[in-house]
Amino acid sequence: MSQTPDSSRPDTGRVADAPSKNWVYRVLPRGLWSYAQLARWDRPIGWQLLMLPCFWSAALAANVAASAGTFSGGRLVWHLLLFFIGSVAMRGAGCTYNDLVDHEVDNAVARTRSRPLPSGRVTRKQAKIFMVLQALAGLVVLLQFNTFSMVLGVASLAIVAIYPFAKRFTDWPQFFLGMAFSWGALMGWATEFGTLAAAPVALYIAAIAWTIGYDTIYAHQDKEDDALIGVRSTARLFGEKTAQWLMGLYGLTVAMIAVAFWLAGVGLVAWLGLAVVALLLARQIGSLEIDDPEQCLALFKFNGVVGLILFVGLIAALPFA
Repeated sequence: MSQTPDSSRPDTGRVADAPSKNWVYRVLPRGLWSYAQLARWDRPIGWQLLMLPCFWSAALAANVAASAGTFSGGRLVWHLLLFFIGSVAMRGAGCTYNDLVDHEVDNAVARTRSRPLPSGRVTRKQAKIFMVLQALAGLVVLLQFNTFSMVLGVASLAIVAIYPFAKRFTDWPQFFLGMAFSWGALMGWATEFGTLAAAPVALYIAAIAWTIGYDTIYAHQDKEDDALIGVRSTARLFGEKTAQWLMGLYGLTVAMIAVAFWLAGVGLVAWLGLAVVALLLARQIGSLEIDDPEQCLALFKFNGVVGLILFVGLIAALPFA
């Protein structure tokens, strides 16, 4: 059931865990704010982290295509545009679905209590309709790709459906998030070649490890509330040994990206980009303060820059760059 907002507090229409000066509040009419919050348009880091493995994979495939003489810059740009639109749409649909599943959990956590559903600004029926509309937008994007990619994209929905429940039955919900958020590492290659190979699979494993790492950092913000209500996470599992776990996870990330690069035969500039990524990930581990929520959020968001650097390196390695 929808929660009735606390009448003793003014309803600002904003949520506690997102920037209050975001473009959503400057551009959109107030009646649309709650839907933008459901889709997390006020927190772009989510769709960026979903999109980046798609971009990595598309750029990796472009490097292979360039070596084979079949590269098309126009096709790459078109695929990147579709991945951008699809990431925003499907991340929004996924977040709306997650909020529907976690309605009562969000109401019990201080950081998420002001979200549209627990605050009562949106009904469950309205949220469901909005989720379907976003999913339809994602479907339109998927239909632009080859048949193999369409089937591959639909297959990811099984993982997406399971993820919101993972925190209830495993200490590794971040692994399920990683499988879902990293699916683009397979999609970018599939849209170019209509098949898969060892290189995108290695990239997928790398992206899963990366996602577990950065979402563990993010989850440290909620570990006290999570412990009170029985929500499980790798942040609670790793505890004081989080830095050691991150060494392994981020080390696996860099190692598997290197395998993907070697299999694809990318140029020197891409390897230089990977070296910068490795240094930035090491810096995250060295500076992490797991009991400082603001720093955890900042480090989590910085992974958008980390992923972008890897993509730029792959683009710069292309013959036309």
